[in-house]
Amino acid sequence: MAATVEICETNTSETTVSHNIANSNMGNLDAPELDPVSYPIESGERSYIKYQRLHVTAMGGSSAIDDIRVWRSGALGGSATHVCNLKTSSYDGALTYATPVKTAVTYVDETMPSSEPAGANLGIGGSLTGELTDVGYSDYLGHQIIPNSSDTVGSTSTLTFQYKETA
Repeated sequence: MAATVEICETNTSETTVSHNIANSNMGNLDAPELDPVSYPIESGERSYIKYQRLHVTAMGGSSAIDDIRVWRSGALGGSATHVCNLKTSSYDGALTYATPVKTAVTYVDETMPSSEPAGANLGIGGSLTGELTDVGYSDYLGHQIIPNSSDTVGSTSTLTFQYKETA
């Protein structure tokens, strides 16, 4: 039997968590699953930061969840950049949740990988070699889109979360 793992997003306050989100749309609103065309990122600003993480809700006979890898595939459109806190080395621990903003966030300055990374790039318990052996959460993925004035609103790409599950 497989573990039950879902992607969740924390908004407004650390107690407002949306579980099992279906999309990570970025925009000019702090909300899960928003419509980016209705809430476009304004020129000269960033999207609101998304604080997302994996939530293991049941181990289902598995002994460990680890080796979390996150990446984006597909073009952003124009010259937009996608920044995050993901690293495969020199991981400086867990990003601390703060009220989402649409300005630069400390440690959210790495380029989002556009292909599967060679190793874990999102930690558990502040470490890339951490593991979950019971229900719990990964560290936070913090990410933002930085467009420029000529970018197309509503471009589409896919964000992939991958992890290793040990029986």
